[in-house]
Amino acid sequence: QTTRAEFDLPEYSVRRRYQDFDWLRNKLEESQPTHLIPPLPEKFVVKGVVDRFSEEFVETRRKALDKFLKRITDHPVLSFNDHFNVFLTAKDLNAYKKQGMALLSKMGESVKYVTGGYKLRSRPLEFAAIGEYLDTFSLKLGTIDRIAQRIIKEQLEYLVELREYGPVYSTWGGLEVELSEPLEGVSACIGNCCTALEELSEDMTEDFLPVLREYILYSESMKNVLKKRDQVQAEYEAKLEAVALKKEDRPKVPTDVEKCQDRVECFNADLKADMERWQNNKRQDFRQLLMGMADKNIQYYEKCLTAWESIIPLLQDKPETK
Repeated sequence: QTTRAEFDLPEYSVRRRYQDFDWLRNKLEESQPTHLIPPLPEKFVVKGVVDRFSEEFVETRRKALDKFLKRITDHPVLSFNDHFNVFLTAKDLNAYKKQGMALLSKMGESVKYVTGGYKLRSRPLEFAAIGEYLDTFSLKLGTIDRIAQRIIKEQLEYLVELREYGPVYSTWGGLEVELSEPLEGVSACIGNCCTALEELSEDMTEDFLPVLREYILYSESMKNVLKKRDQVQAEYEAKLEAVALKKEDRPKVPTDVEKCQDRVECFNADLKADMERWQNNKRQDFRQLLMGMADKNIQYYEKCLTAWESIIPLLQDKPETK
């Protein structure tokens, strides 16, 4: 749904597959090389943690793809991209893929300048700081991601044991008439703890891990934009040197050098703006993520505490009747 003038209708309904989202992202990278393009969720997941054919995984990916579109929609430049317009409105997207979108592909010509084999002297300090930050950030998140996946795997293994553990008390209670009530209470308590642990594991799998993975991929996307910026600066430096080597008394700066300088300035401005926007989103997302994780863990332990407290009266000595 939209109120923007560049759309012919106020509302559209289309069907899209993962490969269509992949096509859109590639087109955005080609046509908007100076901007940070949000990452897509990974097509495959770690084996043993999530079944990629399960309803839970399909729903998790759907949420991630929806977030991808919202990231683009919230961007002041990407949201006006013609490829994005086509993605949102075209009934048959394959027709545009086969045509190669000749009219829109002209915008992609602007990326040709990043393929030259120029060598950068040195990164400006502010961009060097961004590069160092991204390296450290992705390294730390990668460590957290690996540990979190291992914790989830161990929780699921523990859950299997708990499900076998609880019924044993119930079976025992059938053999011990005097102990049947407290033993059934312990069995029910373990069952409640199973349910609480299952909910906690699902929350980590469906809510916590996807955010970590998204920002790991986000940092890689930002590194790629940074490399493109470096290549443009290197090209500009090389052209300046070539002009300086000419034996003319007052060599005139060629137009292509001025255009290259404009591209460097454009890259710098767009990259800094996108980095600031990304940092703001990151702070909000991780604040929400960590607060949610804290709440879920508190709820889990409260449920377990309540379950165990409920069987204490059954285990206490009762006064003998006279």
